[in-house]
Amino acid sequence: MSKAKDSVTETVKTVVYALLIAGIFRSLFFQPFFIPSSSMKSTLLVGDFLFVNKMSYGFSEYSCPSLVRFLCPISGRILASAPERGDVVVFEHPTQHRAFVKRLIGLPGDKIQMKNGVLFINGEEAVQTPDGVFSETFAPQGAAGNTPRCSNQAVGLGGECVKERFIETFPNGESHHILNIGQSRVDDTPVFTVPDAQYFFMGDNRDNSADSRIAQPTGVGFVPEKFLLGRVDRVMFSAAGKRLFYFWTWRLDRFFKEIV
Repeated sequence: MSKAKDSVTETVKTVVYALLIAGIFRSLFFQPFFIPSSSMKSTLLVGDFLFVNKMSYGFSEYSCPSLVRFLCPISGRILASAPERGDVVVFEHPTQHRAFVKRLIGLPGDKIQMKNGVLFINGEEAVQTPDGVFSETFAPQGAAGNTPRCSNQAVGLGGECVKERFIETFPNGESHHILNIGQSRVDDTPVFTVPDAQYFFMGDNRDNSADSRIAQPTGVGFVPEKFLLGRVDRVMFSAAGKRLFYFWTWRLDRFFKEIV
């Protein structure tokens, strides 16, 4: 009986140690993240699987999983490193306390404004160069089963859903793709002045993103640096279906794809 008892005890210890190691790894190094929404198309697609590099900006109490956050009594950030404009960042929403992924547009002290769908950073235009269209099938996407928004209206299931695509170039020379669906209430905004130690984020799918252009709690608003979880640099895996094991929906061309 004692041998059986010892065996059970050792099994329990092994499981506990494994969970602790996995928790430490997730808290300090890399956190898995699935893309649930279309706000970052075409850079990130619904069903993309990423690892968030939690070492990129240092650590705060929000770097720890919410269930064990009481074990992370960190004031401010430790081993802090400043993010750069253009980074694709995962952060915790300041009021909803859900993980979001957006592109970093405004740094502390920046003045950000949208004019007729064009971004201005400190009064300088982020030039948009036409780059064809982004086309996808009009069909339910991901676990939520939401259908995409399209520039060409009245698209039936299975039809071609199209959005205008542009290359947006920041004044510092950094460039990336953005999408345009049509007129949006956030195509024209007042000037946002980013407060100290806070950041301004936008989705690359500009007309389908509740981001820093919209105040909290509906949108993201300004994001204090303590809520930054880390940078994402590469798509590790991607599936277009509702379930990960639907191998016939895997997007092989997106495996290990670099994010720009």
